[in-house]
Amino acid sequence: MGKKIKNSGFKTPEGYFEGFTDDLLNKMSKETSSLPNKDGFKVPEGYFDNLNKKVLGKITKKESKVIRLNPYKKYLYVAASIAAILILVLSIQQKGKSSFTFDDLARTDIENYIEENELGFSSYELAEVLLTEEFEVNDILNGELDDENIIDYLEDNIDDFDELNLEIDE
Repeated sequence: MGKKIKNSGFKTPEGYFEGFTDDLLNKMSKETSSLPNKDGFKVPEGYFDNLNKKVLGKITKKESKVIRLNPYKKYLYVAASIAAILILVLSIQQKGKSSFTFDDLARTDIENYIEENELGFSSYELAEVLLTEEFEVNDILNGELDDENIIDYLEDNIDDFDELNLEIDE
């Protein structure tokens, strides 16, 4: 718990409370005091004599109307059961359809996915996974390479271009 504060920071003049009660009683005893002599509230005569009978008469005369708080509860059950049946029917129809396979994906979609998402595979790891039965050596050797593609490849894969400058002893 916190420490108790002994000094609240408020100060009163010395001797302020000495004789305070006497001064208050003197002011109250004077006829010209600012306090009212009467309380100012009046109750009609005989008001409390028949009050119990009147209250009980009003309570017992009327029967209260009962209002059900959940009249739509049965409709909610029906709606929930219909929704469950629809979901069940739709899920059974979806199972009947053939699902997509890896062969359905276009090659460009696979390439775009690999390029956009960094999978953390090196080119050697990808080469191990790819099927080479479809490729011919002549397809690779006869392919024309653009200078722009070569420069892009070198910029991505080589940190220092000075490594490419080979000194040829002539």
